[in-house]
Amino acid sequence: MTDALKRLSDEGVAIWLDDLSRKRITSGNLAELIDEQHVVGVTTNPSIFQKAISQGDGYDTQLTELAARKVTVEEAIRMITTADVRDAADILRPTFDATGGTDGRVSIEVDPRLAHDTLATIAEAKQLAWLVDRPNTLIKIPATEAGLPAITETIARGISVNVTLIFSLERYRKVMDAYLSGLEKAKAAGLDLSKIHSVASFFVSRVDTEIDKRLDALGTDEAKAARGKAAVANARLAYEAYEEVFSGDRWAALDRAQANRQRPLWASTGVKDKAYKATMYVDDLVAPNTVNTMPEATLDAVQEAGTNGGDAVRGTYDQARADLAAVEKLGISYDEVVRLLEDEGVDKFKTSWDDLLKSTQAELERLAPSEG
Repeated sequence: MTDALKRLSDEGVAIWLDDLSRKRITSGNLAELIDEQHVVGVTTNPSIFQKAISQGDGYDTQLTELAARKVTVEEAIRMITTADVRDAADILRPTFDATGGTDGRVSIEVDPRLAHDTLATIAEAKQLAWLVDRPNTLIKIPATEAGLPAITETIARGISVNVTLIFSLERYRKVMDAYLSGLEKAKAAGLDLSKIHSVASFFVSRVDTEIDKRLDALGTDEAKAARGKAAVANARLAYEAYEEVFSGDRWAALDRAQANRQRPLWASTGVKDKAYKATMYVDDLVAPNTVNTMPEATLDAVQEAGTNGGDAVRGTYDQARADLAAVEKLGISYDEVVRLLEDEGVDKFKTSWDDLLKSTQAELERLAPSEG
Protein backbone atom coordinates (compact mmCIF):
# COMPACT_ATOMS: atom_id res chain seq x y z
CA MET A 1 0.00 0.00 0.00
CA THR A 2 1.49 3.31 -1.05
CA ASP A 3 1.54 6.34 1.20
CA ALA A 4 -0.40 8.41 -1.34
CA LEU A 5 -3.24 5.91 -1.63
CA LYS A 6 -3.22 5.36 2.12
CA ARG A 7 -3.59 9.12 2.67
CA LEU A 8 -6.44 9.20 0.22
CA SER A 9 -8.17 6.37 2.01
CA ASP A 10 -7.60 8.00 5.39
CA GLU A 11 -9.43 11.10 4.11
CA GLY A 12 -12.55 8.98 3.59
CA VAL A 13 -12.14 8.27 -0.13
CA ALA A 14 -12.87 4.65 -1.07
CA ILE A 15 -10.63 3.62 -3.99
CA TRP A 16 -12.41 1.43 -6.52
CA LEU A 17 -10.91 0.01 -9.71
CA ASP A 18 -12.81 0.90 -12.88
CA ASP A 19 -11.97 -2.32 -14.72
CA LEU A 20 -12.40 -6.09 -14.57
CA SER A 21 -11.39 -9.08 -16.67
CA ARG A 22 -10.97 -12.84 -16.27
CA LYS A 23 -7.20 -12.33 -16.50
CA ARG A 24 -7.22 -9.86 -13.56
CA ILE A 25 -9.04 -12.45 -11.50
CA THR A 26 -7.09 -15.60 -12.39
CA SER A 27 -3.63 -13.98 -12.43
CA GLY A 28 -4.00 -12.66 -8.90
CA ASN A 29 -3.77 -9.05 -10.14
CA LEU A 30 -7.03 -7.99 -8.51
CA ALA A 31 -6.00 -9.49 -5.19
CA GLU A 32 -2.65 -7.71 -5.52
CA LEU A 33 -4.34 -4.34 -6.11
CA ILE A 34 -6.46 -4.92 -3.01
CA ASP A 35 -3.43 -5.84 -0.91
CA GLU A 36 -0.95 -3.29 -2.23
CA GLN A 37 -2.89 -0.32 -3.64
CA HIS A 38 -5.79 -0.05 -1.25
CA VAL A 39 -8.45 -0.95 -3.82
CA VAL A 40 -11.70 -1.73 -1.99
CA GLY A 41 -14.17 -2.11 -4.85
CA VAL A 42 -14.63 -2.69 -8.58
CA THR A 43 -16.89 -1.13 -11.19
CA THR A 44 -17.71 -2.56 -14.61
CA ASN A 45 -19.65 -1.43 -17.65
CA PRO A 46 -20.36 -2.78 -21.16
CA SER A 47 -17.20 -1.13 -22.55
CA ILE A 48 -15.02 -2.87 -19.97
CA PHE A 49 -16.49 -6.31 -20.70
CA GLN A 50 -16.33 -5.79 -24.46
CA LYS A 51 -12.62 -5.06 -24.19
CA ALA A 52 -11.99 -7.97 -21.82
CA ILE A 53 -13.78 -10.60 -23.90
CA SER A 54 -12.34 -9.46 -27.23
CA GLN A 55 -8.73 -9.63 -26.04
CA GLY A 56 -6.79 -12.82 -25.39
CA ASP A 57 -8.06 -16.34 -24.79
CA GLY A 58 -9.09 -16.07 -21.13
CA TYR A 59 -12.72 -16.84 -21.94
CA ASP A 60 -12.16 -19.68 -24.44
CA THR A 61 -12.99 -22.52 -22.05
CA GLN A 62 -16.29 -21.03 -20.97
CA LEU A 63 -17.15 -19.92 -24.50
CA THR A 64 -16.46 -23.44 -25.81
CA GLU A 65 -18.87 -24.90 -23.26
CA LEU A 66 -21.49 -22.27 -24.04
CA ALA A 67 -21.10 -22.92 -27.78
CA ALA A 68 -21.58 -26.65 -27.22
CA ARG A 69 -24.84 -25.88 -25.43
CA LYS A 70 -25.93 -23.67 -28.35
CA VAL A 71 -26.92 -20.84 -26.02
CA THR A 72 -27.94 -17.46 -27.41
CA VAL A 73 -25.33 -14.73 -27.50
CA GLU A 74 -27.31 -12.76 -24.88
CA GLU A 75 -27.24 -15.72 -22.50
CA ALA A 76 -23.53 -16.25 -23.15
CA ILE A 77 -22.77 -12.65 -22.22
CA ARG A 78 -24.81 -12.91 -19.04
CA MET A 79 -23.06 -16.14 -18.01
CA ILE A 80 -19.61 -14.69 -18.72
CA THR A 81 -20.07 -11.31 -17.08
CA THR A 82 -21.87 -12.59 -14.00
CA ALA A 83 -19.16 -15.22 -13.52
CA ASP A 84 -16.49 -12.50 -13.49
CA VAL A 85 -18.50 -10.34 -11.10
CA ARG A 86 -19.18 -13.31 -8.81
CA ASP A 87 -15.49 -14.25 -8.67
CA ALA A 88 -14.42 -10.65 -8.08
CA ALA A 89 -17.04 -10.36 -5.33
CA ASP A 90 -15.56 -13.44 -3.64
CA ILE A 91 -12.07 -11.91 -3.77
CA LEU A 92 -13.45 -8.71 -2.22
CA ARG A 93 -15.58 -10.48 0.38
CA PRO A 94 -13.07 -9.95 3.23
CA THR A 95 -13.18 -6.20 2.52
CA PHE A 96 -16.98 -6.32 2.48
CA ASP A 97 -17.03 -8.07 5.86
CA ALA A 98 -14.39 -5.80 7.39
CA THR A 99 -16.27 -2.62 6.37
CA GLY A 100 -19.70 -3.83 7.40
CA GLY A 101 -20.86 -3.94 3.78
CA THR A 102 -19.82 -0.41 2.85
CA ASP A 103 -16.99 -1.45 0.53
CA GLY A 104 -15.83 -4.70 -1.02
CA ARG A 105 -18.44 -4.11 -3.73
CA VAL A 106 -18.53 -5.12 -7.40
CA SER A 107 -20.91 -3.39 -9.83
CA ILE A 108 -22.62 -4.91 -12.86
CA GLU A 109 -24.80 -2.92 -15.23
CA VAL A 110 -28.26 -3.65 -16.58
CA ASP A 111 -28.50 -4.04 -20.36
CA PRO A 112 -28.08 -0.43 -21.60
CA ARG A 113 -30.73 -1.04 -24.27
CA LEU A 114 -33.25 -0.93 -21.41
CA ALA A 115 -32.20 2.56 -20.23
CA HIS A 116 -35.57 4.08 -21.16
CA ASP A 117 -37.75 1.15 -20.01
CA THR A 118 -38.58 1.23 -16.30
CA LEU A 119 -40.24 -2.18 -15.93
CA ALA A 120 -37.60 -3.99 -17.98
CA THR A 121 -34.83 -2.34 -15.93
CA ILE A 122 -36.43 -3.50 -12.66
CA ALA A 123 -36.76 -7.05 -14.00
CA GLU A 124 -33.17 -7.04 -15.26
CA ALA A 125 -31.87 -5.76 -11.90
CA LYS A 126 -33.65 -8.59 -10.08
CA GLN A 127 -32.30 -11.14 -12.58
CA LEU A 128 -28.71 -9.90 -12.27
CA ALA A 129 -28.85 -9.91 -8.47
CA TRP A 130 -30.15 -13.50 -8.59
CA LEU A 131 -27.55 -14.63 -11.13
CA VAL A 132 -24.53 -13.20 -9.29
CA ASP A 133 -25.97 -14.21 -5.92
CA ARG A 134 -23.47 -12.35 -3.78
CA PRO A 135 -24.36 -9.82 -1.05
CA ASN A 136 -21.55 -7.49 -2.13
CA THR A 137 -22.94 -6.84 -5.60
CA LEU A 138 -24.22 -3.47 -6.79
CA ILE A 139 -26.61 -3.38 -9.74
CA LYS A 140 -25.91 -0.41 -11.99
CA ILE A 141 -28.98 1.48 -13.18
CA PRO A 142 -28.65 4.60 -15.37
CA ALA A 143 -30.04 7.88 -14.04
CA THR A 144 -32.38 8.40 -16.98
CA GLU A 145 -35.95 9.56 -16.37
CA ALA A 146 -37.08 5.96 -16.76
CA GLY A 147 -34.26 4.82 -14.50
CA LEU A 148 -35.40 6.90 -11.51
CA PRO A 149 -38.52 4.83 -10.62
CA ALA A 150 -36.51 1.68 -11.35
CA ILE A 151 -33.98 2.78 -8.72
CA THR A 152 -36.76 3.25 -6.17
CA GLU A 153 -38.34 -0.15 -6.84
CA THR A 154 -35.00 -1.99 -6.89
CA ILE A 155 -33.94 -0.46 -3.57
CA ALA A 156 -37.42 -1.23 -2.17
CA ARG A 157 -36.75 -4.90 -2.89
CA GLY A 158 -33.55 -4.79 -0.85
CA ILE A 159 -31.19 -4.85 -3.85
CA SER A 160 -28.21 -2.50 -3.55
CA VAL A 161 -27.74 -0.11 -6.47
CA ASN A 162 -25.01 1.86 -8.19
CA VAL A 163 -26.76 4.71 -10.02
CA THR A 164 -24.72 5.54 -13.12
CA LEU A 165 -24.50 8.23 -15.82
CA ILE A 166 -25.28 11.23 -13.59
CA PHE A 167 -24.17 14.52 -15.12
CA SER A 168 -26.49 17.25 -13.84
CA LEU A 169 -27.12 18.61 -10.36
CA GLU A 170 -30.88 18.55 -10.91
CA ARG A 171 -30.83 14.89 -11.93
CA TYR A 172 -28.57 14.05 -8.99
CA ARG A 173 -31.14 15.46 -6.56
CA LYS A 174 -33.78 13.27 -8.25
CA VAL A 175 -31.48 10.27 -7.82
CA MET A 176 -31.15 10.92 -4.09
CA ASP A 177 -34.93 11.33 -3.87
CA ALA A 178 -35.40 8.00 -5.68
CA TYR A 179 -33.03 6.31 -3.23
CA LEU A 180 -34.80 7.74 -0.18
CA SER A 181 -38.18 6.72 -1.62
CA GLY A 182 -36.85 3.19 -2.09
CA LEU A 183 -35.60 3.07 1.49
CA GLU A 184 -38.97 4.29 2.78
CA LYS A 185 -40.74 1.53 0.86
CA ALA A 186 -38.24 -1.04 2.11
CA LYS A 187 -38.77 0.16 5.67
CA ALA A 188 -42.55 -0.11 5.29
CA ALA A 189 -42.08 -3.68 4.04
CA GLY A 190 -40.04 -4.56 7.11
CA LEU A 191 -36.68 -4.97 5.37
CA ASP A 192 -33.38 -4.46 7.21
CA LEU A 193 -32.19 -1.09 5.90
CA SER A 194 -28.68 -1.61 7.25
CA LYS A 195 -28.07 -4.17 4.49
CA ILE A 196 -29.12 -1.89 1.62
CA HIS A 197 -26.34 0.22 0.09
CA SER A 198 -26.05 2.60 -2.83
CA VAL A 199 -23.60 4.88 -4.58
CA ALA A 200 -24.43 7.67 -7.03
CA SER A 201 -21.93 7.77 -9.91
CA PHE A 202 -21.41 11.40 -10.86
CA PHE A 203 -19.42 11.61 -14.10
CA VAL A 204 -16.56 14.10 -14.13
CA SER A 205 -14.09 14.26 -17.03
CA ARG A 206 -16.70 14.13 -19.80
CA VAL A 207 -18.08 17.46 -18.57
CA ASP A 208 -14.74 19.17 -19.15
CA THR A 209 -14.27 17.43 -22.49
CA GLU A 210 -17.54 18.83 -23.86
CA ILE A 211 -17.31 22.28 -22.29
CA ASP A 212 -13.63 22.73 -23.13
CA LYS A 213 -14.42 21.92 -26.76
CA ARG A 214 -16.96 24.74 -26.80
CA LEU A 215 -14.57 27.09 -25.00
CA ASP A 216 -11.84 26.34 -27.53
CA ALA A 217 -14.24 27.21 -30.33
CA LEU A 218 -14.73 30.63 -28.76
CA GLY A 219 -10.98 31.17 -28.46
CA THR A 220 -11.15 34.28 -26.27
CA ASP A 221 -8.97 34.94 -23.23
CA GLU A 222 -12.02 34.54 -21.02
CA ALA A 223 -12.78 31.19 -22.62
CA LYS A 224 -9.19 29.99 -22.16
CA ALA A 225 -9.31 31.00 -18.49
CA ALA A 226 -12.45 28.90 -17.96
CA ARG A 227 -10.98 25.66 -19.35
CA GLY A 228 -10.74 22.66 -17.05
CA LYS A 229 -12.85 24.10 -14.24
CA ALA A 230 -16.44 23.09 -14.96
CA ALA A 231 -16.21 19.37 -14.19
CA VAL A 232 -14.71 19.78 -10.74
CA ALA A 233 -17.08 22.66 -9.96
CA ASN A 234 -20.04 20.50 -10.99
CA ALA A 235 -18.91 17.60 -8.80
CA ARG A 236 -18.20 19.85 -5.82
CA LEU A 237 -21.73 21.28 -6.01
CA ALA A 238 -23.03 17.71 -6.16
CA TYR A 239 -21.30 17.07 -2.86
CA GLU A 240 -22.96 20.18 -1.43
CA ALA A 241 -26.32 18.72 -2.48
CA TYR A 242 -25.37 15.39 -0.87
CA GLU A 243 -24.57 17.13 2.42
CA GLU A 244 -27.89 18.95 2.33
CA VAL A 245 -30.06 15.92 1.57
CA PHE A 246 -28.36 13.59 4.01
CA SER A 247 -28.66 16.00 6.92
CA GLY A 248 -32.35 16.81 6.46
CA ASP A 249 -35.43 15.66 8.36
CA ARG A 250 -36.41 13.07 5.78
CA TRP A 251 -33.03 11.39 6.09
CA ALA A 252 -33.10 11.58 9.91
CA ALA A 253 -36.05 9.18 10.08
CA LEU A 254 -34.25 6.67 7.87
CA ASP A 255 -31.01 7.17 9.77
CA ARG A 256 -32.76 6.10 12.94
CA ALA A 257 -33.73 2.90 11.12
CA GLN A 258 -30.01 2.18 10.42
CA ALA A 259 -30.17 3.18 6.75
CA ASN A 260 -26.94 3.90 4.87
CA ARG A 261 -26.19 7.18 3.11
CA GLN A 262 -25.91 6.96 -0.65
CA ARG A 263 -22.27 7.87 -1.21
CA PRO A 264 -21.22 10.13 -4.08
CA LEU A 265 -18.98 8.22 -6.48
CA TRP A 266 -16.70 10.16 -8.82
CA ALA A 267 -16.75 8.33 -12.16
CA SER A 268 -14.94 9.01 -15.43
CA THR A 269 -11.92 10.24 -13.49
CA GLY A 270 -9.30 9.50 -16.13
CA VAL A 271 -8.01 12.80 -17.54
CA LYS A 272 -8.77 13.14 -21.26
CA ASP A 273 -6.72 16.30 -21.87
CA LYS A 274 -2.97 15.76 -21.51
CA ALA A 275 -2.57 19.41 -20.55
CA TYR A 276 -4.15 18.57 -17.19
CA LYS A 277 -2.51 16.81 -14.29
CA ALA A 278 -3.28 13.09 -14.50
CA THR A 279 -4.59 13.05 -10.93
CA MET A 280 -6.71 16.22 -11.19
CA TYR A 281 -10.05 14.47 -10.77
CA VAL A 282 -8.74 12.67 -7.71
CA ASP A 283 -6.85 15.46 -5.91
CA ASP A 284 -9.56 18.09 -6.44
CA LEU A 285 -12.41 15.87 -5.24
CA VAL A 286 -11.13 14.53 -1.93
CA ALA A 287 -14.00 14.54 0.55
CA PRO A 288 -15.27 12.28 3.34
CA ASN A 289 -17.58 9.37 2.51
CA THR A 290 -16.93 9.41 -1.22
CA VAL A 291 -15.81 6.82 -3.76
CA ASN A 292 -13.36 7.48 -6.58
CA THR A 293 -13.42 4.76 -9.23
CA MET A 294 -10.24 4.91 -11.28
CA PRO A 295 -8.89 3.16 -14.35
CA GLU A 296 -5.56 1.55 -13.57
CA ALA A 297 -3.62 4.35 -15.31
CA THR A 298 -5.11 6.89 -12.90
CA LEU A 299 -4.45 4.60 -9.96
CA ASP A 300 -0.80 4.37 -11.03
CA ALA A 301 -0.59 8.14 -11.50
CA VAL A 302 -1.81 8.75 -7.95
CA GLN A 303 0.70 6.21 -6.69
CA GLU A 304 3.56 7.89 -8.56
CA ALA A 305 2.65 11.55 -8.16
CA GLY A 306 1.28 11.34 -4.66
CA THR A 307 -1.59 13.44 -3.42
CA ASN A 308 -1.77 16.42 -1.15
CA GLY A 309 -4.62 14.81 0.72
CA GLY A 310 -6.98 16.90 2.77
CA ASP A 311 -10.56 17.88 2.07
CA ALA A 312 -10.64 19.59 -1.34
CA VAL A 313 -14.41 20.01 -1.61
CA ARG A 314 -16.08 21.52 1.44
CA GLY A 315 -15.67 25.28 1.55
CA THR A 316 -15.31 25.56 -2.24
CA TYR A 317 -18.99 25.89 -3.17
CA ASP A 318 -19.04 29.65 -3.85
CA GLN A 319 -16.05 29.34 -6.16
CA ALA A 320 -17.65 26.33 -7.87
CA ARG A 321 -20.80 28.35 -8.55
CA ALA A 322 -18.66 31.17 -9.93
CA ASP A 323 -16.80 28.76 -12.24
CA LEU A 324 -20.04 27.41 -13.72
CA ALA A 325 -21.47 30.92 -14.00
CA ALA A 326 -18.40 32.00 -15.98
CA VAL A 327 -19.10 29.28 -18.54
CA GLU A 328 -22.77 30.27 -18.80
CA LYS A 329 -21.74 33.92 -19.25
CA LEU A 330 -19.76 32.90 -22.31
CA GLY A 331 -22.95 31.51 -23.89
CA ILE A 332 -22.40 27.82 -23.10
CA SER A 333 -25.58 26.29 -21.73
CA TYR A 334 -25.03 23.99 -18.75
CA ASP A 335 -28.44 22.37 -19.23
CA GLU A 336 -27.73 21.67 -22.89
CA VAL A 337 -24.32 20.15 -22.13
CA VAL A 338 -25.50 17.78 -19.38
CA ARG A 339 -28.50 16.66 -21.44
CA LEU A 340 -26.20 15.91 -24.38
CA LEU A 341 -23.77 14.01 -22.16
CA GLU A 342 -26.53 11.79 -20.75
CA ASP A 343 -27.81 10.96 -24.23
CA GLU A 344 -24.27 10.28 -25.46
CA GLY A 345 -23.52 8.18 -22.38
CA VAL A 346 -26.48 5.90 -22.99
CA ASP A 347 -25.64 5.67 -26.71
CA LYS A 348 -21.99 4.84 -26.01
CA PHE A 349 -22.94 1.99 -23.69
CA LYS A 350 -25.47 0.71 -26.25
CA THR A 351 -22.75 0.77 -28.90
CA SER A 352 -20.36 -1.10 -26.60
CA TRP A 353 -23.11 -3.62 -25.87
CA ASP A 354 -23.68 -4.12 -29.61
CA ASP A 355 -19.93 -4.59 -30.10
CA LEU A 356 -19.95 -7.07 -27.23
CA LEU A 357 -22.78 -9.01 -28.88
CA LYS A 358 -20.92 -9.13 -32.20
CA SER A 359 -17.53 -10.15 -30.81
CA THR A 360 -19.07 -12.78 -28.49
CA GLN A 361 -21.13 -14.21 -31.35
CA ALA A 362 -17.97 -14.49 -33.43
CA GLU A 363 -16.21 -16.32 -30.60
CA LEU A 364 -19.14 -18.71 -30.14
CA GLU A 365 -19.04 -19.53 -33.85
CA ARG A 366 -15.25 -19.98 -33.81
CA LEU A 367 -15.37 -22.36 -30.86
CA ALA A 368 -18.53 -24.26 -31.81
CA PRO A 369 -18.05 -28.05 -32.12
CA SER A 370 -17.97 -29.33 -35.69
CA GLU A 371 -21.04 -31.23 -36.83
CA GLY A 372 -20.92 -34.92 -37.54
